[in-house]
Amino acid sequence: MKNPFLKSALNYTGGKHRLLPQLFPLFPEANKFERFIDLFAGGGVVSVNMARKYRLENYDIGKYIVVNDIEPHVISLLNYLSRENIDNILEKIYFYIEKYGLSDTGKYGYEPYLLTDKRDVSAFNKEKYKILRDDYNMSVSEDIDILFYLLIVFGFNNQVRFNSKGQFNLPVGKRDFNSQMKSKLISFQEVLSSNDFDFRNQDFRNIIDVSKNDFIYADPPYRITIAAYNERGGWTTQDDLDLFDYLDNINSIGAKFALSNVVAHKGKINSELVEWSKKYRKFSKIPLKFDYNNSNYQSKAKHSETIEVLIKNY
Repeated sequence: MKNPFLKSALNYTGGKHRLLPQLFPLFPEANKFERFIDLFAGGGVVSVNMARKYRLENYDIGKYIVVNDIEPHVISLLNYLSRENIDNILEKIYFYIEKYGLSDTGKYGYEPYLLTDKRDVSAFNKEKYKILRDDYNMSVSEDIDILFYLLIVFGFNNQVRFNSKGQFNLPVGKRDFNSQMKSKLISFQEVLSSNDFDFRNQDFRNIIDVSKNDFIYADPPYRITIAAYNERGGWTTQDDLDLFDYLDNINSIGAKFALSNVVAHKGKINSELVEWSKKYRKFSKIPLKFDYNNSNYQSKAKHSETIEVLIKNY
């Protein structure tokens, strides 16, 4: 079945678009909370679809949706998209594509770029992309958010990755700002710009203005998997434990939470997560990809590559 939810304009690694048809029916009903807090927003796909859902249903979930992430460049870009006119955004995108001489298959197709693979523009864009990346890392443009967006669009697998010096360091990718990327941006930006979001760039431990009327969704880095956001040990066992304590505190004040995570991956088990989740057993631990036996994660993990779950307190 076709996924009816909007995709993020960022193609963010770890984004929840493919799981939204499973997640949203498991979230509390709109009249059960007043504010939604997206604790690890990433590309913003959950927040945007929450806003879209309740707008379509003519339901006001409160003054705003909190969109928080520790990655400052992503939050800056989302904030920029929310306040800027889409025509101005597109004008600047095409200006910089032309300025750097990057491919534009959305306008001209693939033929002008002399490609060996009709769906791979990396050879044409490689050197031009390096110049764009260098300019971004040296902050030579006032349109820094646009350059960042273009780095994601033209970068390897549309990922976001910075080195220890804070420099964007992904190589060029196969894609460009094609018609599909443009369509995603327009739809995504329309929701961003027509709702009152509260954008925050904070460590989750510092989101403390929580009341019993809030619903918190947590989709942290998955410690036992490998991705650009945690490949250098960016998310540790202590971070997991601190998050569990944080959610326990959320529960103690009467607020609702839902946690997405992975309990098993390629033979690895997040035993701390499994143990902590037992206290919410009377609610549910819901598989989001594969069926498994709640009472024996380890035995089922031998037969499933990844076990992704939703743990909630309501």
